[in-house]
Amino acid sequence: MKIMECVPNFSEGRDRKKVGAIADAILFVREVKLLDFSMDCDHHRSVFTFIGSPEDVFTGAMAACKKALDVIDMRKHEGVHPRLGAVDVVPFVPLRGADMQGVHPRLGAVDVVPFVPLRGADMQDAVALAHRFGREFAEKNQISVYFYGEAALHPKRKELSEIRRGGYEKLKEKIKDPRWQPDAGPSVFNDRAGATVVGARMPLIAFNVNLNTGDLAMAKTIAAAIRQSGGGLKHVRAIGVPLKSRKIVQISMNLTNYRETSVRTVFDAVKKQVSQHGAAILESELIGLVPEAALEGVSADYLQLSRFSADCIIETHLRKAI
Repeated sequence: MKIMECVPNFSEGRDRKKVGAIADAILFVREVKLLDFSMDCDHHRSVFTFIGSPEDVFTGAMAACKKALDVIDMRKHEGVHPRLGAVDVVPFVPLRGADMQGVHPRLGAVDVVPFVPLRGADMQDAVALAHRFGREFAEKNQISVYFYGEAALHPKRKELSEIRRGGYEKLKEKIKDPRWQPDAGPSVFNDRAGATVVGARMPLIAFNVNLNTGDLAMAKTIAAAIRQSGGGLKHVRAIGVPLKSRKIVQISMNLTNYRETSVRTVFDAVKKQVSQHGAAILESELIGLVPEAALEGVSADYLQLSRFSADCIIETHLRKAI
């Protein structure tokens, strides 16, 4: 049995009814397992994680994204997180045997079976699913779709940040540029829905560090120092953003290869930078789920993780029923 993960991000993080409606759309597809969802009022964003067979995940993603289009209006949206549309990004993540050691599917359940490898899904499966989903979603809903990551059709579109550069606000002009014609769907600006980015990637870690200060300039300086594009840590994407609801700032990060650049390495780098600026870390947080291996050799206390439990580990859910 192949298992696929989908981690769609939607541009709604303040209205619980709307986020709940999206969750209900996923839960209605009984064959998929909704593992986690979170919403953030400052980012004005929600993130869902669900798993199942590739075909069932396709159905769940289509249902969730259609509901998001129904309830989200980008003309009324503002938030600190980069975004291109109501259905902002839909990544498909293959869960391979190496990611699920000791986990083996049997009769619709996931049991712990020592030394039994799981064939799992591979990146080719994820790319095929991303292309199929993106094209069908674009056609059914008349939405502009770009492919990124391993599903990218153009080298410049491999990085999500490149596609989202300028955000929703610049999309109307960007979409007219021949270099930025959508990979699927109309080349026409949809002011209510914006555009959607669909991709295939390996597991990444969405990791945020909150500081005990409201100094946004400091947060941006630290983010620039640690991210790869600024000459910092490899495989780290980072921005500094304000959390106005709490009157503090945050270093918001994506770690795209935790095996080469660990969570601990990133946390230590941020902590050093923060100390040099005369501030301190208030707490850190994980958005969505992480592989067990990502936290090997480090504790939640060391990382100052808030709201952390075993349910933040994807293998915890894989060892239960799908």
